[in-house]
Amino acid sequence: MKFIIYTDGGARGNPGPAAIGVVLCDEKGTVIKKYSEAIGEATNNEAEYQAVIFALKKIKQLWRKEEIKKSQIEMRLDSELVAKQ
Repeated sequence: MKFIIYTDGGARGNPGPAAIGVVLCDEKGTVIKKYSEAIGEATNNEAEYQAVIFALKKIKQLWRKEEIKKSQIEMRLDSELVAKQ
């Protein structure tokens, strides 16, 4: 199985009120789950990282460890900082 995960995070002001969004999809692009959540005060970069962490935690909660170990996880995000670190 392959998971495709779209994440985004942003803040109004930097820092400021921040939120994250996550969409979990299967390998065909079918949406499995969508999440959006306010995360309080954060910078844009912190919000981007929090979105990735949130997504990985959700995968861990939703699927058994054995399923995850056999799966590929593809992250799609617009943060160059997060993608390159």
